[in-house]
Amino acid sequence: MKTVVKMIVTLSLIGIISGGFLSYIAAWAAPKIEKHRKEATAKAIFLVQPEGKKYESVEKIDFECYKVLGENDQLLGFALPYEGNGFQGKIRLMIGIKDDLKEMTGLQVLEQVETPGLGTRVTEEDYLKQFVGLITEPRIDWVKGAAPDKSNEIQAITGATISSKAVVLIVNDGIKKLRSIKDSGGKL
Repeated sequence: MKTVVKMIVTLSLIGIISGGFLSYIAAWAAPKIEKHRKEATAKAIFLVQPEGKKYESVEKIDFECYKVLGENDQLLGFALPYEGNGFQGKIRLMIGIKDDLKEMTGLQVLEQVETPGLGTRVTEEDYLKQFVGLITEPRIDWVKGAAPDKSNEIQAITGATISSKAVVLIVNDGIKKLRSIKDSGGKL
């Protein structure tokens, strides 16, 4: 009986000390992680809107969105960070779209936890460059095992079809949300 009590006390102490240490590390790392995430977002804005010179946050909407401005402060389009479910977990994207919301200017993957070597291929340049100049109306679609023959289609990655489809779905959802604000007379 004495041995059992010693084991319980020892394991409890180890658990309390470990939990406290992990809590301390998490509190220390959280601001650094947030700073890195903001820097990655700022960098991605200009990757999806290469002609942009500066950006402003769109106010009075319930999601994150940025206006991207050119030389003389003319509106070039929007940079929309948006996330959704992939095959393994969340995929967070930066979507670049022209000001009329009809054509994409670029796409970057900010965060993902897809299967290494398969789903992670959605971060590769060959896949992402398909979104440059892509028409977004009526919606973006994908094809498998063939080259796209429409201006609103991309080719899904063989072996990573679920991840490819997830990216297309996330992009369509983000653009749909942006369009609903514009169509309802909201100020973008």
